[in-house]
Amino acid sequence: MNRPIIAVTMGDPAGIGPEIVAKALAGSDVQTCCRPLVVGDRNAMERGIRDSGVRLQVEETDDLPGEDERTGVLYLRTCSRLADDDIVYGKPSTTAGDAVYRYIVEAATLCSSGRVAGMATAPISKVAMNRAGHHYPGHTELLAHLTNSSECVMMLAGDRLRVSLVTIHEPLAAVPGLLTVDKVLSTIRTTSRDLARYFIPSPRIGVAALNPHCGEEGLFGNEEQRIIAPAIALARSEGIEVQGPLSADTLFHFAIDGGYDAVVCMYHDQGLIPLKLVHFDDGVNVTLGLPIIRTSVDHGTAYDLAGSGTASATSMTAAIRMAASMARQAQAAVSGP
Repeated sequence: MNRPIIAVTMGDPAGIGPEIVAKALAGSDVQTCCRPLVVGDRNAMERGIRDSGVRLQVEETDDLPGEDERTGVLYLRTCSRLADDDIVYGKPSTTAGDAVYRYIVEAATLCSSGRVAGMATAPISKVAMNRAGHHYPGHTELLAHLTNSSECVMMLAGDRLRVSLVTIHEPLAAVPGLLTVDKVLSTIRTTSRDLARYFIPSPRIGVAALNPHCGEEGLFGNEEQRIIAPAIALARSEGIEVQGPLSADTLFHFAIDGGYDAVVCMYHDQGLIPLKLVHFDDGVNVTLGLPIIRTSVDHGTAYDLAGSGTASATSMTAAIRMAASMARQAQAAVSGP
């Protein structure tokens, strides 16, 4: 296929979002793999360009970038007209929180209509978005609602390690009570299916135990026996190549060495700590289980760096490139050999 069009949401204007979007789009890695369309705010985006030190000109458009788009132009779909008081660095505002919500909705609508091939998102303030009346824990839950998707999975990915999460933004103390056979099975199933769809045929999945030493036959907990092992058995009966439950203190070593294409983890930090140890700069957040392609940076708004011009765009670049790669893989599957 030709270079796919990827909608890139600007993120929270009080954070590093506009800066890292500008830096990513100014690089040849993004321009050679896709046609980016930024969804955001002109005032915030132009400030981000100035602070980043790159040479880009903003062009507002209601159309889509063509194959003949001009070098040095950032094509912007404007969804807000924020005042300077709404975009003070390090001070997320309720007005900006509402605008961020609208950027996500617009990008998701473009994806669902087929006008763009995927979306890559810059970091947002979940607090500001909630204060603006949009009550979602984050992108994943909002996109699940917008696309009527019931089995979404958060996966963090890099070249050496991929991890997907059974539970996401939950208190650690609540995790054992949230685990069910159906939820673990759904995560395994969605991870395997979308890895095969977008990344690698016949993926090999490792499933982490919840408790130390896989619970030591119930001595340290019985979730492995009651929940995780039965879910794995059901997944195998569906033809999924999956192993576990495996002790988390050794599993990631073997996964990074190539023994598994992804690791299913029971809770947020179980997966993100090892992922960020090896992919702190270039990790990508991928939402599996959606009818659209969505990737994101694997970091937050970094208010302490906002406006400094020093924020790294490595993860933003990787997210856009991964969305483009997923779009090409999906198109190839539809087109056939």
